[in-house]
Amino acid sequence: MDKRNFAFDKVNFILLAVGMAIVVVGFLLMTGAGSNDSVYEPDIFSVRRIKVAPIVCLFGFVSMIYAVVRKPKN
Repeated sequence: MDKRNFAFDKVNFILLAVGMAIVVVGFLLMTGAGSNDSVYEPDIFSVRRIKVAPIVCLFGFVSMIYAVVRKPKN
């Protein structure tokens, strides 16, 4: 098969994988200790879960969109 038939090149796939890894890291930053009725966990309101993790996820989604829209060089 000729390489010109593919919509993506190697760089597009690498950028897509990096963006996906950034999104996974963002979701991992959102995780934390579980809560129950008897113990109050103030960790749910931490800056890491409310501000940092969504920004990391947003950056990952934007980089994935760039990887899809990027035109391969001929």
